[in-house]
Amino acid sequence: MHNEDLINSFMETALMEDIGDGDHSSLACIPETAIGSARLLVKDAGIIAGIATGKKIFQKIDPGLELDLFLKDGDSVKPGNIAFIVSGKVLSILSSERLILNVMQRMSGIASRTSEYVSRLEGLNTKVLDTRKTVPGLRIFDKEAVRLGGGTNHRMGLYDMILLKDNHVDFAGSIENAILKTIVYLEQKGISVDIEIEARDLDDVREILRVGKIHRIMLDNFSLADTREAVKQIAGRFETESSGKITLENLRDYAECGVDFISVGALTHHVKGMDLSLKAVE
Repeated sequence: MHNEDLINSFMETALMEDIGDGDHSSLACIPETAIGSARLLVKDAGIIAGIATGKKIFQKIDPGLELDLFLKDGDSVKPGNIAFIVSGKVLSILSSERLILNVMQRMSGIASRTSEYVSRLEGLNTKVLDTRKTVPGLRIFDKEAVRLGGGTNHRMGLYDMILLKDNHVDFAGSIENAILKTIVYLEQKGISVDIEIEARDLDDVREILRVGKIHRIMLDNFSLADTREAVKQIAGRFETESSGKITLENLRDYAECGVDFISVGALTHHVKGMDLSLKAVE
């Protein structure tokens, strides 16, 4: 399924969930012919995200709605900024309001949080990655928000990269079995994707290096000392990624060990939305 298909599917489900058989609150007191405008007001500092998505939602509800944009996705914002003014049928604006805010508040919160993590790595080559720890149905928006915040997207799903984690290794019987079976599977299916494998300790790292045939090693829940030793042993043969128990406070310490990537689940599963509001222009 392509990104546009995912977005359209999300919008249809979200609107069905929110509007149902009609926005009766608005229909009860607003004339069908009423025309007006509303502005999207920023109440927090951070990185704005979801404007392009918001535009798609407005157009889905009513192609006649018009937007005057004053900001773009990825811009730094502060309280008092106005992202856009939407004009057209008042009933359409009111029916759009909550869905627009839900999406933009979450995306802006993720982008702002990601920007904090990225700024901690200034001057280093290590990239901040997201994970699959997203709300089902919202992953395309969560990952776009990470990108707008300066982060780098890991795999979108289970289909665009191989990631052999501890359970795969345990069920396959060994690191070697997991890797070699994966190689055979990809060849048989004619699939060309990168292979990453998780290491639980330095013994795992040495075994992965013995077997080879992969692209990246994930150092899961490694201490700083073990991370430095693992990077030394891998010595440029494969990409390295730190994961597990990475916080804003220890992020740079792990990056200075020399890893290529650091994945942070908290970017998308521990989200504080940006305070935004859609207010009528009188």
